[in-house]
This record gives sequence, C-alpha cells and structure tokens, in this order.
Amino acid sequence: MSPRAGNTGPRTLAFVESPVQLLNVLEWAHAHAPGAGLTLVVLSPVDPMTRGQLRRMAELAREEGHQVRWEEARGGATAPFQTIGGLMGPLRRAERIVMGDPFSRYVQLLLTITRTPDLVVVDDGTATMEFVGQLARGERLVRWHRKGSRPGPRDLVFAPVSSAARRRLTPVEGRRVAVFSSMPIEEVPDGVTVSANDFAWTRSRFGPPRITKGADMVGTSLVETGVVDGDRYLQAVSGLAKAHGATRYFAHRRESADKLHRLAVETGLEVVRPDLPLELIARRGPIGRTILSFPSTVVHTLPLALVGTDVRVSVCDIDPSWLTRTASPRAQGFLSGVTGSARDVHRLAAVAAV
Repeated sequence: MSPRAGNTGPRTLAFVESPVQLLNVLEWAHAHAPGAGLTLVVLSPVDPMTRGQLRRMAELAREEGHQVRWEEARGGATAPFQTIGGLMGPLRRAERIVMGDPFSRYVQLLLTITRTPDLVVVDDGTATMEFVGQLARGERLVRWHRKGSRPGPRDLVFAPVSSAARRRLTPVEGRRVAVFSSMPIEEVPDGVTVSANDFAWTRSRFGPPRITKGADMVGTSLVETGVVDGDRYLQAVSGLAKAHGATRYFAHRRESADKLHRLAVETGLEVVRPDLPLELIARRGPIGRTILSFPSTVVHTLPLALVGTDVRVSVCDIDPSWLTRTASPRAQGFLSGVTGSARDVHRLAAVAAV
C-alpha cells in the first residue's frame, strides 16, 4: 500500500509534459502539500530522451507516495481524444489542478473542462517568467521565442481555447491562482500568489555531491528552437571549453543527435545525456567545481540545488551575432534578462565565435 493511500486530503491532479515539470511538482508537494498524495498525469511526448527522463522521474514520484497516470497523449491521431475522454471524470472531480506548462495546448484544452477553484502553475523555468508577465499585461499566451512572429493556421484555429484558458488562469472571486517558481518574477498579476521554489526536496533527497576539480558545461536547445545559429553555437562551445578546461558537456534533452555528434567530434568534449533533470544529476554528483552555462533556467536553479557546496555556476552571454535571422525580436533582451536576474552566478562575457 502507498504510504499515503489513506490520506483524505484534497484531490489534486498535476499535469506534466517534461521531467523538469515533474521535478517541480514534487518540489511544490514537498513545500505546500506534505503528506498529501497527488495524481500525476504524464502527457507523454514522443522524444525518446524526454520520455526516458520522465520514466525515471515517475519512479521517484511513486517512491514519494504519489500516483502516476501515464498517458500516450501523442501516440497517434486518436490519442488526444482518448486521453481527454479518459480524463473528463478526474478533471471534474479535482479540487486542485497543478500544471507545469500553461502554454501547452493540451493543458489549455484541459483547463476548459475543469471548474476547480484552485489552480497552481509550477516552475517551468524561463517560460514561467514569461507566463506571469503576459498574464499581468493581459496578453495572449505565447512562448517567448515565438513572440513577434505571425500566428500560424493552427494558432488561429486554437485561439478561442487559448483565450478561454487565459481567462481560467486569471484569478477572480472564488478562484485562486498560485505560481510556484525559482525564477525572478517582477510583474505579479493582481490576485496571483507567488511562492519560492528553493529545491528543498532535491537537497533532502540527494547529495551532497562529490565535487571534482574540473569544469562541466551545460547544453542548451537554443539552436533547436531557431534562436541561435548552429555553427556559431558550436564555435562558442569550443571557445568556452578551451578557456575554462571543460571536459564534459551535459546535453539538453531536446538537443539533436546530429548536433551532439558534431559537437563531440569538433570539441573533444564528452557528451553526457542525463537520465534525470540536471538539478538532480548535479546534486548526486560527481560534478565539476565550475559549471558553465549559456542563459537558461539552470543558471537560476543550480545555485539553489547546490547551496552549501563549493560549486560555482558561470553563465556566458549570447552575443547578438549568434542569433538567427528568424529569431524573435525579443530574443536578445529576454536572454540577457535571464542572465542578469540570476543570483549567485558568475557572469562571463560572450566568447568569440568566428
């Protein structure tokens, strides 16, 4: 029997689509619902690396006493109808909904079904910063790297659902909206409650890590999202690794296999494809005394996960010349803001990429 099977607390449904979102649901439960078993609904993606990390995180969630419901939400043309149909009952009975990605079309569609008075958005990194800002300004919900681009046909078809979800995520009398985040949030909408994710569960569950003398590098999917030019990125990684003596490159789960192969050949770095979110990998160790990163969520989360250790997180700015011609007009300012708002990190100037 689950250690929390007899709990009679609120029925809480949590929707996640990535391992980082699942990690942060566990952090939220540790901070705000200790002893209350959740039902975690995994809306599984198709990417093999993401699926693998989600499987491992689901194991940890079960060990914590939570139920995990794995949905092959993208497993074919009929999968969305089967997934949504199977969730109708739980959605209508839920007393609280916790979500990892308010930009997700899946989550937005599910929000139109539930009438729960208690909504929680847990940390999804830089996306959380953008979501809260857009909600405060009354803007349509769109990911930062797509902002400024014209809506496509699918965006126009889905626009009524997205608008309805935004209204559901706007607090009114009788409906509470909370945000749980490790990211700096400056624009807080009226009525939204914000609480800090300090990775207390991660620190209590793992570590402290063994620290090596060298440097490790953290990868980013900015090339895959069309923000940074691939050649410039590889040149920057090579320059950064040489300047700081890095030997390992922890790949982002969305980095392409072709890019990673080329990176390994051209830089000599050992490419590591983690089976868990980097916060847990670093906390378990071994980890380099210096962690090098480009602007991303980890420059905010790793210092929290590694508090009390001697590990230093250093972040390298993105040079404007690295951006693609199709990058969002907001890209440079947004990435600079991610770096500038990070606490307890060492800021590096952009390395030459010629």
